[in-house]
This record gives sequence, structure tokens and C-alpha cells, in this order.
Amino acid sequence: PTQICVTQCPDRYQTYLGASASPPQLQYYRQFCVPDFKPSQKAPIEVLRDKECPAVLIPSTPLARRCFPAIRAKEGVITVGNETTYDDGRGQRRNVTELLEGAKKANVVLEMRQLAMKIFEDYTVSWYWIIIGLVIAMVTSLIFIVLLRFLAGIMVWVMIVLVILVLGYGIFHCYMEYAKLKGEAGSDVSLKDLGFQTDLRVYLHLRQTWLAFMIILSIVEVVIILLLIFLRKRILIAIALIKEASRAVGHVMTSLLFPLCTFFLLCLCIAYWASTAVFLSTSNEAIYKVFNETACQFAGQSCDPETFTASNVTKLCPDAQCLFAFYGGETAYHKYLIALQFFNLFMFFWLANFVIALGQVTLAGAFASYYWAFKKPDDMPAFPLFSAFGRALRYHTGSLAFGSLILAVVQVIRVTLEYLDHRLKAADNKFAKFLLGCLKCCFWCLEKFIKFLNRNAYIMIAVYGTNFCASARNAFFLLMRNIIRVAVLDKVTDFLFFLGKLLIVGSVGILAFFFFTHRIKLVQDTAPPLNYYWVPILTVIVGSYLIAHGFFSVYGMCVDTLFLCFCEDLERNDGSPERPYYMSPELSEILLKGNLEPSK
Repeated sequence: PTQICVTQCPDRYQTYLGASASPPQLQYYRQFCVPDFKPSQKAPIEVLRDKECPAVLIPSTPLARRCFPAIRAKEGVITVGNETTYDDGRGQRRNVTELLEGAKKANVVLEMRQLAMKIFEDYTVSWYWIIIGLVIAMVTSLIFIVLLRFLAGIMVWVMIVLVILVLGYGIFHCYMEYAKLKGEAGSDVSLKDLGFQTDLRVYLHLRQTWLAFMIILSIVEVVIILLLIFLRKRILIAIALIKEASRAVGHVMTSLLFPLCTFFLLCLCIAYWASTAVFLSTSNEAIYKVFNETACQFAGQSCDPETFTASNVTKLCPDAQCLFAFYGGETAYHKYLIALQFFNLFMFFWLANFVIALGQVTLAGAFASYYWAFKKPDDMPAFPLFSAFGRALRYHTGSLAFGSLILAVVQVIRVTLEYLDHRLKAADNKFAKFLLGCLKCCFWCLEKFIKFLNRNAYIMIAVYGTNFCASARNAFFLLMRNIIRVAVLDKVTDFLFFLGKLLIVGSVGILAFFFFTHRIKLVQDTAPPLNYYWVPILTVIVGSYLIAHGFFSVYGMCVDTLFLCFCEDLERNDGSPERPYYMSPELSEILLKGNLEPSK
């Protein structure tokens, strides 16, 4: 339909057929017609056919730069402009309730638009506080990593205790809010009865919300305590590995800044993919087709609205119209536009995985040079990180591209399955849904396995310089021969690093919660007024997790590299003077005793 901009919305019922018979009414009606409309040149039927004027005007009110019917309920009766019926411009009377359906759909859009505007307003007044929160998270992560370098054992146990205390405080706070709402009007309404609300603050006035938070935090607290009880002996071994990783990171301090390089390259990949996707999406053209009510030989053919009135089509088919059909094109380029978008997505996955692989093999090469240095750190290269980065670009680009390609193919298949699942939601074929669910689960597991295998393959590439297939095979069989150590050491250290991330995110998140909810008296007047205080809090929490993950990912790669080198060291050497171990004495003291002592 034709859309025009007007100075004001209609304030009366009026039809074009009725207005055309009265010059004063027609003068009012003209402001709702297309620009340069001249009523004296055409009959009213031709004006309506060419859609130069609306067939009927309805009393409307302006809302979000749109004119919506002024619907009101008076004593249970729906009216528009104090009328219950209106003329549709074709001589028929219709009930105003038929306008409600369109108004309801528009109301949902307007509510979402209003929500988005309020969120945007919150960001505009709190963006600098969000940046300060992220800087605090970065400084906290850096201090934690530095302290881990010198006080690994103490920091791990302090971290465990603080995580338990933070979760305990969260449970206590949820209980206090739950108890405070007891007896208040409306607090016992269930989440199911309330339904979805755009103002999310409403949920914080329900007891059930705080009860759900308290149950979730309690489950997490109990699970962590049980894991700590059953893994208390293994944690001592993991601490020894973390201490060794701290020494390695201490000799390669530039590795802590290397995630910034990976982040920058990933931003370039995202920018390239987004710009290409936008270019492809906006390269369509507006296609106009010939539409008519009677038989016409030109029906369905493309047309140009600017020259259509002067063409032979209007002479041979008087009732034909040149109307907008769709955005697209009829060239070979436009026909394969979907395929180009699909290829652009595939290239994004490939490039992103390549950048991540480059970062992993660089860190692995730097930390492997530490482990295989017999006299640490005298036998290490002067710049281990830059040396590893240069080797990766010069010798291992093909291996990294091949490993990234395999992972990208699996990820594209997963995206395709998600797309098919979205398209089949309206279908009632339960077998197809079940099959898609199984395929999605299988490819999710396959992606996780390939990521795990690629990570260890890149470590073997950094150590030996072999190709991807040989490195993946050697890493897989090496891990299978030491499967007990993998389960005991590698996963326990991952669990401890997860607790470290949880501690940093929880601490910064609690600080952000007290600040943005004006609960810190010293800076109570400094916090900005917000529509939804959860907007900056969630942003700070997510950003803090990404920052903490960036720092701890260096430690994680260091632990994985040292662990794989340790397993290789056990198989190549036996600790004799002729074939001494390359591991440090502190590491061998913990890892080569008890059940972990290798058979000779």
C-alpha cells in the first residue's frame, strides 16, 4: 500500500467517493493523497484504482510517527471517533472491532520498540560506568593472574573459599528478598500467570522469582562443595601443575597480552563478514510487476512505474497497474544471492577458526619452548612468543587452515540444521523433528570433539612441526595412553580456572548491582537514573566474563601444553642420567609419585 507523510492524522470519518462530490471536503481530503494530486484530471474510480488517495479516512491518533485508529472503550463498547461502525469506501458498513486485530499486532511492535528505546537510553547515561566496571574487571583479572604467579597454592584455596562465600551471600540475599516480599500485595502471583512483561522489574516484585534464584544458587553451591570434597587430593596435583604454568607464564609475560591480538583479528573477521553480508543484502533492486483484474497478456511481466503510463500496456489493458512485487532481481547474480550469503558465512567461520588456531599454536610454541628447555630459563629463546608466532606463520599456515576448514564445515552444517529446524517448527512431522534433534545433538558433540582434538593437534604442531593429520593422530593416541591423567589433571585444572572466572565475574557483578541500584551510600548520588538497572549490570557481567576468559585462556593453554609435553616426556625419557626428564623438579615431585608414577 502507498505510504505518505502527513502533518496531522485524520480526525473524522470520510470516504473519497463522498468527498469528491463536495469541494470543501475534497480540499481536506487532499492532504492524505499522494503529492501533486490533481482530482480534476481523473474520475474517482480511477483515483482509487491508481491508489493516489485512500478509500476511507478513520479518526486516528499519532503514535511513534504513525497514525493508528483512535480506539476507545466506552461502557464496554468499542468505538472509534464515537462510532461503532464505519464506511469502508465501497459502500459497506463495517464494525470497528475489525480494526482491533491490526492494532494489537502494532501494539506488540510498539512495545518492543519502546523497550529498545529505553535500553538505548540506559546505555547512553551509563556507558562510562560500564567501561569503568570493565576496567575494574580487567585490573582484577590481572592482579589475580600476577598473584597466581607467586602464590599459586594460596590463591587457589583463597579462590575456592571466596567462590563459596560469594555464592553463599547470593543465597542469603535471595532469601532476604523472598522473606521481605511476604504479605505484600501481588507478590504471590506465579510467573506463569504473569506471563511475559517488557518491564522486567515487575518480576523482581514476585516471591517466586527470588525463590527460583535461591534454588539455582543453592544447587550450584552444593555441586561445587561436593566436587571439592571428592577431588580434594586431585586438587593438590592440579595446584602443582598451575604453579608450573605460573612459572612458564612468568617467563613469557607477553603471553598475557596476546589475547588482545587475537581479539583484534577476530574483530576484523567480524567486520569483513558483516560488511559483505550487508552489501549482499542491499544489492537487491525493487522489482515491479504488471497486475490486473481481467485477462492481460502482460500480466506478471516486469515494468517501470515511471514510464508505465506512457507504455502500450495501459492501452491494451486499461485496468493494468505497475505495482511493487518484491526486492530482488532477475539476473544470475540475484538468483544465486542466497548461495553467496551462505559462502560468506562459511568463510567467516573459516577465518575466525584460523585466527583462534593461530593464537593457540603461538601460545603452545612459547610454552613448549619453556618446558623443553633443560636449563630454565637459560635455554629459552630471547623472545619465545614472537619466535613461536613467526614459526606459525612461516611453516604451519597450511596445517592451521586445514584444521580450521574441518571445524568450519561442521559449524556450517550445524547452522544449516538450525535453519531447517526453524523452518519445520510449523510442520507437524514428528519424525522429521526427532531426526533433526538427533542430528543437531550428534554434530554438537562432533564439534566439541574436533575442537578438543584440534587444540591438542596444534600443541603437537608447535612442538614437532609435523603436519595437521600426523599431529592430530599423535596427540589423540598420546592422550588415550594417558587417559587417567587427562581426567584427573586436565579437567580438575579446568574446574579451578572456571572457579576463578566465577569469582571475578561474581565480585564485579555484585559491585555493579549495589552501584546501579543506589545501595552504596558513598556514591549513591553518582549512579545514573535508569529505566532498567539490569541493562548495565548484565553488560558488565558479560564483559567481565569475556575479559576473565581472555586472561585465563592463556593459563588454560599453558596447562594443556605443559600436560601434553609432560606425557611426551614420560614416554621419551625415564629419568636416568642418559635420558633425564625435562620437567622441573617441583613438577616431577608431585606428578611422579603414587598412582601417577609411570611404569618403566
